[in-house]
Amino acid sequence: MFDLDELLDEYDRARAYTDTLWRDLSEDEVRWRPRPAFSPIGWHLGHQAAVAHFMVRNLTAAEPSPDADLEPIMDSANPEEDRGALPSSERIAGYRTAVAARVHARLRDIDQGRVHAPAQLRIVGRHLLVALINHEYQHDQWISEVRAGELGRPLPSAPVSDRLSEIDGYTVVAI
Repeated sequence: MFDLDELLDEYDRARAYTDTLWRDLSEDEVRWRPRPAFSPIGWHLGHQAAVAHFMVRNLTAAEPSPDADLEPIMDSANPEEDRGALPSSERIAGYRTAVAARVHARLRDIDQGRVHAPAQLRIVGRHLLVALINHEYQHDQWISEVRAGELGRPLPSAPVSDRLSEIDGYTVVAI
């Protein structure tokens, strides 16, 4: 079983890989939809962070959102046509960074026992991080397919770690 520091490293690796998939794209490419009912790459980027925030907030600590106005747009529970306009890549990137900082802060508090029920929350924290990592890679797969297929852009090298596996074509941390 991986410890929280190892999983935080994997979370950072997954987020860094996501950045290699979109940082060199134009704003138009980040906003482009392969088909009318498909979400653009930018939505996937914000959604990855929104899910991370929701999970940390709901499973470990009732924390305020770093950008509450983004959450209805990035929440997949809201139908595509009801989500609203996609914000700029800069705003999405800032949200991703703020959420990741909170994930780190909260999981470090858990790892160092600065919470109630630290042993129980370490178990929750490990599974939470595995879910966040796997969710990040799940959406990276879609971003990769659009990047390489529809946009004709080369793919960066896949992330490498002894903790990563490939299952059904998806990069995962399998526990």
